[in-house]
Amino acid sequence: MIHFRHVTKFYQPDTYALKGVSLHIQPGEFISIIGQSGSGKTTLIKLLIAEEKLTSGGLVIGGWDISKIHHREVPILRRQIGVIFQDYKLLPQKTVFENIAFALEACGASNNKIGKIVPQILKVVNLLDKRDKYPRQLSGGEQQRVGIARALIHRPKILVADEPTGNLDIANTREIVELLRKLNELGTTVLLVTHEKDVVNMLKKRVVVLDRGQIVSDQPVGRYVL
Repeated sequence: MIHFRHVTKFYQPDTYALKGVSLHIQPGEFISIIGQSGSGKTTLIKLLIAEEKLTSGGLVIGGWDISKIHHREVPILRRQIGVIFQDYKLLPQKTVFENIAFALEACGASNNKIGKIVPQILKVVNLLDKRDKYPRQLSGGEQQRVGIARALIHRPKILVADEPTGNLDIANTREIVELLRKLNELGTTVLLVTHEKDVVNMLKKRVVVLDRGQIVSDQPVGRYVL
């Protein structure tokens, strides 16, 4: 599914964000990526969604070598990878329904298609009754579920969650983690980038540790070891 092959990312004048990283993620896996600030976690995500280009090495996603991806192909790639952010990135002037529909509108989807797909996604994240609410009327956990719904709108095979519970309390954190687990059980490959020890230990899934741009640990059933 995802294969980093000796990937290096170098920033001038003298910084290696990633150095010789090799990582193979199987279809349907749930993997937590952890590391201290500056370890290379964010860079890894940016390479995966083609926000940055690698300096050397190879990166293959579903048989597609995106090491030298053309800018015209980036939207196609990003429709296959859903991304969830820590700060939700919702549009405050739009309702829950409109926030999710916006991703389809940007791709030229018809109103009929939008009207069919959005309620289905809202049902998955258990927010159908909140469709006409605005972000300010939702709890942090509900806002993050809207973010997850938006990430799912193109039915991606891969879901990247970048510190998705960083702004949430314990109860909402558990809710989001269980939703990610559910999506994974339905066949979605999940990459969770987090610094939260309890979340990683709760999952009991594969854990990869980055340190100074290199993988220093890769455990099939790991714990938070920093």
